[in-house]
Amino acid sequence: MQVHTLVRSLSYGFITLSILALLWVTVQALYDPQSVMDLVKVSLNQNTDALSSIRGVYGGVGVTLISLLVYFLLKSPKSALAFLGMFWGMYAFSRLITFFAEGTLGNFATQWLYVESCFSIIHIALLMAEYKTDPQLKKQRQRA
Repeated sequence: MQVHTLVRSLSYGFITLSILALLWVTVQALYDPQSVMDLVKVSLNQNTDALSSIRGVYGGVGVTLISLLVYFLLKSPKSALAFLGMFWGMYAFSRLITFFAEGTLGNFATQWLYVESCFSIIHIALLMAEYKTDPQLKKQRQRA
């Protein structure tokens, strides 16, 4: 039971960390889309289509993802872990596609490839630990 409590606490902590990371980019995108693009040294040149796209993709979609994650955190932490394992993993996979299709990544993308890969692995490991240590699932397995 103590192991499950530790796993659950770590799960909540890493889910919350992901929510905060997404919230940071979301607020930044909604307030100042250029600041998000400055991270990758791209100028939007006050192009309103580009500004609205960054607001929509990083801001609007970010609000949706955060809302979904908060819901999952409160109702189904395992669902949040599964979603985040895939979410961060697909970010990393996309960077690998770029690496193989276009060549060596810059410092920003390389750093985030490592971060996103680690986040994906951590969330998937916590999901597996949640299933392994869940007292209700243990009872069901013992009955079967």
